[in-house]
Amino acid sequence: MYYLYPKNLKAKANMWLWGLKDFLILCILLLISAFALVKLGWLIPMAITLCYGFLTIRKDDATVMNFIMFSVKYFLTEQQMYKWR
Repeated sequence: MYYLYPKNLKAKANMWLWGLKDFLILCILLLISAFALVKLGWLIPMAITLCYGFLTIRKDDATVMNFIMFSVKYFLTEQQMYKWR
């Protein structure tokens, strides 16, 4: 009898491209923004939900938001060391 285990048993559970917590928040926000769009005609909650969904896409334990924060930190806030010889 063979048992198939994932390579890393301590990894967080994912649902498609999001972590389970982010996926649950995204589903709730989609319901609220769909209600706001249909009943009130507001498009802003749907745009905020789509931005949140894009920023929380997870690939190899890093989200798009983490990548943007690392990029800003590297290019703008941390001093780079240059040595001219």
